[in-house]
Parts: sequence; structure tokens; C-alpha cells
Amino acid sequence: MSMHQRAAELVADYLDLVDAEAGGLVTGLYLEGSVSLGDFRPHASDVDFIAVSEEPPDSAAIAALERVHARLADRRPHFDGAYLTWRDLAVGPAAAVGRPSIEEARFRTTSGRLSPVTWHTLARYGVTCRGPAVAEVDVWSDAAELAAWQDANLDEYWGRLLSRTAHLADRPGPFARTDAATAWTVTGVARLHYTLSTGDITSKDGAGRHALRVFPEQWHRVVRGGLRVHRAENDQSLYPDARTRWRDVLAFGEMVIADAHRCYAEGRGEG
Repeated sequence: MSMHQRAAELVADYLDLVDAEAGGLVTGLYLEGSVSLGDFRPHASDVDFIAVSEEPPDSAAIAALERVHARLADRRPHFDGAYLTWRDLAVGPAAAVGRPSIEEARFRTTSGRLSPVTWHTLARYGVTCRGPAVAEVDVWSDAAELAAWQDANLDEYWGRLLSRTAHLADRPGPFARTDAATAWTVTGVARLHYTLSTGDITSKDGAGRHALRVFPEQWHRVVRGGLRVHRAENDQSLYPDARTRWRDVLAFGEMVIADAHRCYAEGRGEG
């Protein structure tokens, strides 16, 4: 697949830096996320990577990686990802606890349990920048674990977010007033619904299109509003004010979460 020039330049600069600071450490480099899913948007997307080495980085290598990412800290888009081993890719998230990672220019020498979404996106859609082609790499996948993770995330992240911001429907605060909040929430919950109803992974844009296909027309205005922001379309807002829009975002999110839980239960034979 062709890669957006901004993403390609960032990858090239990263490889130059990491080879200069820690030559031979990164033997594989793969992109997942929006780049691999064909939904990279320079105004909003990150470049999500998985860097692979033979062994976990030692203290000297971690110091070198910190210097590399410090050099990239002011770059946009962000270069976000994790440092895994080939064994980590084959065994899955349980084997990768404690690996270095970076998110929005914040380097962590150790991380908690990484999402199985990363492995599934890499296995199905990963873009090879260095190392063997993804199809030739042993990448763990487990449909049941992916579904369980997404089902839990519905409440642990999205449900809590909706609860924390519910009062903003009547008194819009900074978060609810932003276009970005609408796009983040609408496409975010729809992405999980897509996975739990299809078993596959999709982008934010794909999630919005999925929502327009599967949910009744009463929800289409808020979905189109989220897609308008995500796509950076400059047409007029579909809502007269932030209060009305956030009420619809909250209602849409609650509806999608409930229906996604239903999909998960049915997938496990509980429906």
C-alpha cells in the first residue's frame, strides 16, 4: 500500500535515529493503526508502530531509545508504539508486559498489558517497514480474547467517559464543546461495536460508515457529525449548538454500548 508522505518521512527519520543510537536493535518495524487501516489523516492521526528486537532492550538500549524519542518529541504526527520481541509477537500480550512504549511523545520504560487489538491489527493489516513481511511472521491472535477485551472496554473506558460527561449535556464544558470530543466518542464506541459484531478491526472512518449501515436513521445526524469532524470537512455543523449535539452523543454512546454487549453475548451463545 502507498503511505502518506508525512508518515513515510517520520518512519525514515526514526530508522535513521534508532540505527545511529542503537544499531542492530530494531530488526523489524511494522505499522498498525490508522496508517495500516487506510485512514491516516495528518491533522489528527498518529503513526502507530511496533518495533521488534531479538531480546528485550537492556538499560543501555532503553537510554538510547529515550534519546531517539526525545528527538522526535516535537514532530507531528506523533510516533507512538511499543518495543516487542519476536517471541512477544508469537505469544501475545501476556508475554509483553513491561516492554518499553511511547504515547504522545511520553516514553515509558515499562508498560502494562498491551491491547490485543494491536496484535490483531498487525496480523491482518500491518505494514512492513523493516524485517520479514507480516504474512511471514508468527503473530498471535485469539478471537475470544479480542472480543472479551473489547467488551470490557465498553464499560471500563467508554461507559465511564459518558458518565463523567453526562452533566455537560445541560451545561457544556470544555470537553463537550469540542468537535474532537464528538468525533472521538462517536467513532470510538462504533469501532468496538464493529469488532464485536464482525470479529474484524476497522478504522474510525470505517466505524462511522458501519454505524450508518447498522443503526436506525435517528442516529445518522450524530454519526455524520462525528465523521465530518474526523474527515476535516469544512461544511456547516449539523447541530445548532454544543448542548444539543452532546445530548445526542451521550444517547448514541449508551445505545451502542448496550447493543455491542448484546453482540458479545450472542457471540458467546448467551443470547
